[in-house]
Amino acid sequence: MRRLLHSVVGASMAIGLSVSANAESVLKVSVHADLKNIDPIWTTALITANHGYTIYDTLFAVDKKFQMQPQMAESYTVSDDGLIYVIKLRAGLKWHDGAPVTAADCVASIARWGKRDGLGQKLMSRMDKMEAVDARTIKLTLNKPFGATILALGKDMSNVPFMMPERVAKTDAHKQISELIGSGPFKIEKDKWVPGSKVIYTKNTNYVPRNEPASNFSGGKVVNFDRLEWHYIPDASTALNALQAGEIDLIENLKADLVPIAKAAEGVTVETTDALGWQPWLVINHKHPPFNNQKARQALQWMVDQATYQQANSSIPNSWRTCPAFFICDTPFGSDDGAKRVMEQNFDKAKQLLKEAGYKGEKVVLLHPTDIPQLHSASLVTANLLRKIGINLDDQAMDWSTVTSRRAEKKKPSEGGWNIFHTAWPAKMLMNPMLHVGVAGTCDKAWFGWPCDKKLQELNGQFTDATDLKKQVEIARQMQARAMDYVTYIPLGQYFFFRAYRSDLSGIIPSVASFFWNIKRN
Repeated sequence: MRRLLHSVVGASMAIGLSVSANAESVLKVSVHADLKNIDPIWTTALITANHGYTIYDTLFAVDKKFQMQPQMAESYTVSDDGLIYVIKLRAGLKWHDGAPVTAADCVASIARWGKRDGLGQKLMSRMDKMEAVDARTIKLTLNKPFGATILALGKDMSNVPFMMPERVAKTDAHKQISELIGSGPFKIEKDKWVPGSKVIYTKNTNYVPRNEPASNFSGGKVVNFDRLEWHYIPDASTALNALQAGEIDLIENLKADLVPIAKAAEGVTVETTDALGWQPWLVINHKHPPFNNQKARQALQWMVDQATYQQANSSIPNSWRTCPAFFICDTPFGSDDGAKRVMEQNFDKAKQLLKEAGYKGEKVVLLHPTDIPQLHSASLVTANLLRKIGINLDDQAMDWSTVTSRRAEKKKPSEGGWNIFHTAWPAKMLMNPMLHVGVAGTCDKAWFGWPCDKKLQELNGQFTDATDLKKQVEIARQMQARAMDYVTYIPLGQYFFFRAYRSDLSGIIPSVASFFWNIKRN
């Protein structure tokens, strides 16, 4: 702790921050992870989603009241039978290379996204035909009404249905794109991108913001800086020192234990990123032993203790809570059905279940990100607990960007695959069972870990079709109980992220994502 109070003379040289001749036109941000995977359809990594919001745009977007608003869309209509959606694009939309955005581009983008995203897959299962009626008109014809159509097309966070040029959107959905061109408020300077260090964006002067004020993911995306610099500074103390010295303007994810120091610093503002926080996960690979066995997965439930995980991450009061609900505590679909194993740590029961599962000391591979404080502390706790219940652990340290590449591997753990890793999801993305990727149970189409359960698939379908709230609540409770028993993943409570920035900035939009429009230097 004392190290943080020392002088930081020469810190800009140590972390390689650039100096601009016109500082007022540059916004410098310390981002939470290195941007390594660039395709927001291929990966759900938050850093890639934030990159996506910087250079791409969406047809619809969610405002601060959680209402869906047109974004690239000018208007839309729905037929009386709920089967035909006609979406009109705003006039004057252009790609970064100056070419006009067309309906054909959007049709291709929706199709590619629909192959990867859980809600997108549901929409595609109801899709009879997608077509570009003319350059600005998209027509969707469904085979069965799907009330969440606009919700799907405006889905925030991951995977986001970002619009891309048709030639890019025709890339295989299971391969990363190589061309970084969008129609959003910033353009990436690819030749100035230094992986592992910094990403440079410049203002898209061709971008025409909507007239409405910026509101969460929606509204007018007005850019007030000529240049945006993302700096990857893995050491949290170094990042805070740079912020205090005025060498960077914003830290998007401040380590919780550094919050008191940041709050006491002159010229620095600290706030939580949003009110609901995040749900940390212990992700389990269902494809390979030992956790392809349900009893072995249940052993991990008896192993965990949510408070231990959260205290390892933060000692700040009110920065975390325990919560066993997949769909988030104190929300309409949140419940604790079937959660006893997650909330009552018992090593003896964990060891017994491992024995019944036939575990005989095989190595278990833990992907351990060291550069994101919340995930690093969780991985340290898990490593200790796994050894306590008799697991032969292979604890593999790496940065988060490497984890987001490795987790896509379906190989055996001994051949470059994995058994477990930690991640976290914005709580607001998990409140609706229809949007929750962790309980879909859709096998090879599921999120990483690939849980495969026909009962969860059936319940998910029932929830999608239900229109009565009481019925939806009943189905959500059944999904909670089934996901706990089957163990799709293990929820580890909730915690809250903090953002710190120089007090001469204003207009920062409260959100789980990081947006760089609407910000001004006073």
